[in-house]
Amino acid sequence: MSLAHTFLETDRNFYRRLVKIAVPVILQSLITTGVNLVDNIMLGQLTETAPSAATQANQFIGLFTFAIMGVSMGSSVLTSRYWGARDMVSLKKVITIALRFGLLLGLIFTLLDVFLSRQIMSLYFKPQELAGIENGVVYLHWSAAAFLLMSISFVLTNIMRSAGLTRVPLIASVSAFGVNIGANYVLIFGKLGLPAMGVAGAALGTVIARVVETGIILLFFLRNRTIFYRLRHLLEPCGDMVGEFLRISVPVMISDSLLGLGDNTLAIIMGQIGSSFVSANSIVMMVQRISTIFITGLSFSGCFLTGQVLGEGRVDAAKKQGYTYLFLGMGVGLLAAGIIQLFSGCVIEAYNITEETKAIAYQLMNAMCVCVIFRSVSSILTKGVLRGGGDTRFLLVADMTTMWCIAVPLGALAGLRLHLPAFWIYLCLYSDQVMKAVWCIFRLRSGKWIKKIKGAA
Repeated sequence: MSLAHTFLETDRNFYRRLVKIAVPVILQSLITTGVNLVDNIMLGQLTETAPSAATQANQFIGLFTFAIMGVSMGSSVLTSRYWGARDMVSLKKVITIALRFGLLLGLIFTLLDVFLSRQIMSLYFKPQELAGIENGVVYLHWSAAAFLLMSISFVLTNIMRSAGLTRVPLIASVSAFGVNIGANYVLIFGKLGLPAMGVAGAALGTVIARVVETGIILLFFLRNRTIFYRLRHLLEPCGDMVGEFLRISVPVMISDSLLGLGDNTLAIIMGQIGSSFVSANSIVMMVQRISTIFITGLSFSGCFLTGQVLGEGRVDAAKKQGYTYLFLGMGVGLLAAGIIQLFSGCVIEAYNITEETKAIAYQLMNAMCVCVIFRSVSSILTKGVLRGGGDTRFLLVADMTTMWCIAVPLGALAGLRLHLPAFWIYLCLYSDQVMKAVWCIFRLRSGKWIKKIKGAA
């Protein structure tokens, strides 16, 4: 028997299921990233400060995104397992708990946005960069309504994906894409007789798109005859499942929240390096999102398929799928590096920025080519296979250790003390991806990542 047959999945049905789950997620990610890229380019036509302010404000919104993704992905570990076992009672209870957690989290961030936006934006810019702070405050204020909307859409999207219902989130994203592009164009530049709102228009356009997206997801979810979840279930008792939810999901929530906090800390470090670095990084982040779209799709499919297979009791198949995803991650990482090299120049030149900022942006792009290979492997294993296996406590340790003991201190040292070239600063800022990729490969080989999960009483 060949090495491929021993360690890699050869069942065509597996690859059909992978494509069925991954492709809608990839398309949805492409649409979301496309919206952000167009928004950034539109704002880049105003001033250099406008896109950097929006990017830094989105760092705070991104912190919420990490937290709510922790809730939704933590719950999806359970829902995919229960879906595989056809345990619909436990499935509905997990949905209820996840929605309650998500809405509470959304409310907390809404209040922080409303009352502490200036203090928040002051963390991301030097004190003298008042234009960046003010534009960031405006963006946050107009984005306040988005948190509760995202709470609902993110939780329900991942639950539907875990049950193989991937078309609805895609339809919602396509609809939101059209609304966002149109609304942003009208509101940013003041078309159709409306005043030009600039940064505020970009934020408002995104909120309008979120309303459309959440409305479509809610409509289809509450009418679905497979899961058959209704509003009344939100009020039903689910105390017997809280313990299992907390055991599996809380490490994911903490892990993703700490990653979000880590990313925000890195953004703060960048803000202290200078406005040119911030502006260059805002461009680089857009390209990074585009280049990692396939990584996102594979990560989601890895989590859900692993959970479903283990729910069916097929442990050996789950192990084979794990190695398959590892090799797919390596291949996709190399592909992403190539994409960055091909298109980075075109993207950079599309912005109205100084020559200093352009030079920094080119250095950051080159550094990203190195990091994206390791990011692909680590994301597909941490957000996919290992998470789907229920190994959430290990992933919490891995995320905390690599981010806070490696990336943050090295990034601060390189950027704020040693003042290294932008290329090396970026590598230090994202050095956690290298260490985490290696660590998770060893974890995959050990087989210790496969955990038992209890059902409802």
